[in-house]
This record gives sequence, structure tokens and C-alpha cells, in this order.
Amino acid sequence: MTSDLQSSREALGARLRELRAETGLNQKDFALRLGWQESKVSRLQNGKQKPTSEDLETWANATRPDALAGLLTRLRGLESQDRSWRRQLSAGHAPVQDRYVAEYRRTATARGYETSVIPGLFQTADYARHLLVQNAALMRSPRDTEAAVQSRMRRQEVLYEPGKLFRVLIWEAALYAHVGTADTMTGQLDRLVGLIGMSTVELGIVPLRAVMPLTPKHGFWIFDEQRVIVETINTELQYDTSDDLALYTRVWDQLAAAAVSGLRAQRLIGRVRASLRAI
Repeated sequence: MTSDLQSSREALGARLRELRAETGLNQKDFALRLGWQESKVSRLQNGKQKPTSEDLETWANATRPDALAGLLTRLRGLESQDRSWRRQLSAGHAPVQDRYVAEYRRTATARGYETSVIPGLFQTADYARHLLVQNAALMRSPRDTEAAVQSRMRRQEVLYEPGKLFRVLIWEAALYAHVGTADTMTGQLDRLVGLIGMSTVELGIVPLRAVMPLTPKHGFWIFDEQRVIVETINTELQYDTSDDLALYTRVWDQLAAAAVSGLRAQRLIGRVRASLRAI
């Protein structure tokens, strides 16, 4: 565990201790009030255990309900540090890709939006290979490229499972982001065209010249309408509150309204593919 992560956990524990102290109860009596083991209260207060959102809600209700929002904000910050790419990639990309395989198998429906890259769910092996090599160099993580590529390809098996639905939007600019060789890009664009019409895929392209109700924003994914995942350069963020879900859903819906699909998307991708000849 990194020192920054431990410090943040201890800071959250100190705040819990302050709230407990305001009740005038010692640790043992407070544990009785909550119906918990005293050891759990001790671990949470000393930063030895990361609380769940339910733990924080119980704690706030027993102390100061108006403190819950602040506690949950601290927890989200803690979870963000816990999911930093430096930490996740310490053993290479393959373990992270394996986690994604399991996560997508559990998912029935997902809505995604990408602005700068073809989603991993739709990548060819060659395209994925170039991205993974680039990212390993950037993050200075172990090079396990081929194992990671194989795992990313396994993730795509969910596209052929009945009952799944992946509604994905891609900003047109991502189609022009040159990854690898011209052949790599040609194969990747052909792969996208081949996805159009699949029963499990709804692919939309947001044209560069589309009149958009909002600016392109950053990429994000909504899984089973229960949680949102946002990937930044250094961290994977997760949100699951009703307000956050409603916000990201509104953004996705507005972007979807500006997107083209079906034959129009196929023609747009074809124009990008034709432009590769000039490179």
C-alpha cells in the first residue's frame, strides 16, 4: 500500500473518530450502539480497514447525519487512489485486462462514450498491441503485451452472448487518431464496420461537424445503469450515486442524439478509411 493511500485512509479514520467523540461514547459503547464488534470500530478509526458506503451511512446516522456527504466524498477520493494506474499496472497489463474480462461477463447492458480511442471491446489485436506498448512505456509498467492482448480479445467474447447489449458512441476524432501503421488503422476501421448490425451492439459515431448540445467531454462507461467508470491518464474513477448516474446518463443521451448510426455511420467510417491513402 502506498504511503499516500494509507495517509488518506488514516485521515478518514480520524474524521470518524471525531464524530464518534462528539457523541460522548467510548469506542466500546459506540460499537454497541451500531451493533458492531468493537474491533471493527477500532480498525475503521485507525485506518486499518477501508469502510464501505454503508458503513459510513451507519456511522453518520449514529453521530451526525449531515456529515455523510463529506464522508462519502473522502471515500471516493480514497477509492480513486486505490485504483490508480500505477498501482493497478504494477504487475503488468494482463491482470487488469483479466479483471475487465470478468467485469464484462457480469454486465448485461453497458453504455459507453469514447473521444480519443477505439474502445477495447471493439479493438483488433494489432490496434490493441500498439496501444498497450505505448501505455506500458508511459506508465513504466512491466511489458506483458502479448498476454494483455490475448486477454483483451477474450473480453470481446461477450459480443456474441445472447442477452447482452453494448450501446457505444465514438467521437469521429477518435477514428483519425493514428495508432500503428496504415494497415493497422485500415483493419481497425473495417472491424468497426463489421460490428454494425450485430444484435448485441448499437454503434453510434458523433460527427465532428455535428451540432452538439454540449462539448465532447471525456470518455466514460455506464454499466448496468448502476455505476459509471471514467478512465483518466493516471486513475480509474468509479461513481455509483444516483446523482452521478443521472448526470452521466443525461450526457450520454445528448451525445447519442447527435450521433449517426447504421448506414450513415458506415459511410462516415468509409470516408475516414479512404483518407488513410493520403498518409
